[in-house]
Amino acid sequence: MAGVRMVTRSRSRGPGAGPRGGGEEAAQLRRGEAAAEGKKSHSPAKRQRKTQKLSVAYEVSDHEKGEGAKPPGTPGWEPLAWRQQLLNIRTMRSEKDAPVDQLGAEHCYDPSAPPKVRRYQVLLSLMLSSQTKDQVTAGAMQRLCARGLTVDSILQTDDSTLGTLIYPVGFWRSKVKYIKQTSAILQQRYGGDIPATVAELVALPGVGPKMAHLAMAVAWGAVSGIVDTHVHRIANRLGWTKTATKSPEKTRAALEAWLPRCGRVGAGGASLSLPPPLTSHLHRELWSEINGLLVGFGQQTCLPVHPRCQDCLNRGLCPAARSLCGP
Repeated sequence: MAGVRMVTRSRSRGPGAGPRGGGEEAAQLRRGEAAAEGKKSHSPAKRQRKTQKLSVAYEVSDHEKGEGAKPPGTPGWEPLAWRQQLLNIRTMRSEKDAPVDQLGAEHCYDPSAPPKVRRYQVLLSLMLSSQTKDQVTAGAMQRLCARGLTVDSILQTDDSTLGTLIYPVGFWRSKVKYIKQTSAILQQRYGGDIPATVAELVALPGVGPKMAHLAMAVAWGAVSGIVDTHVHRIANRLGWTKTATKSPEKTRAALEAWLPRCGRVGAGGASLSLPPPLTSHLHRELWSEINGLLVGFGQQTCLPVHPRCQDCLNRGLCPAARSLCGP
């Protein structure tokens, strides 16, 4: 076990209490004791002291102490009922009929466009989706795609026309500015493509962590994190965070500390859609599934205000159900 050293401590041991265990080190110690016994063979016998039981302790490195390491065999924290809660949510979401399932970012691009253009369209749909319902975002993307949505076409569109095309998305005036600025950066630095790392994506004007992680999953096929306001709300209601979290970013970190991770989901830009739900082994890697699963659940059942607890299979397992909807 890396970073852990087993230390044995014993108080005075009798001559018959040789080292325990095997190995070369133990053999050398036995030979040394035998030689010592030979030298003492002519000495008067001394009263043997009572052999005391070995005390075994584990000495943990400073690095592991800093990470809150636990003794070997101690399981890490995870929510008690999360497996059954997840199964119930999968059952409730089996129809795939929430707005996110039809109008989410993975559906708001032109499938006939080249991969580089599709990735750009995915990023723009995510930028438009902030503080905006999926239906409104989808409408704005349809109007943009109808004009041929590319980096060049956006840079050639004046601000007034662009504003008319994306209205009424939330904060549309600010988004006109961010879309223009980001498109110029993509043209100058990335050849019209989008960056392939979260760090580079969040450095673009108007692109936040949620958009960056979703862009990595949908556009690049790389699951890099879990974050959404629906996920933030539902995770806290279900008790999926060890302590209450105050922001989606803190919720993301709390979930990723225990929830099994998913690797790549698709090759390069050839596949721009997330895989089907993972339905077999509960402890499989889940990051690729959890965002869309909980977003749809939050849109249909676990609403921000007046959640439909009476229709929820997790009512008896949800710590927040009683306070939200009564007994």
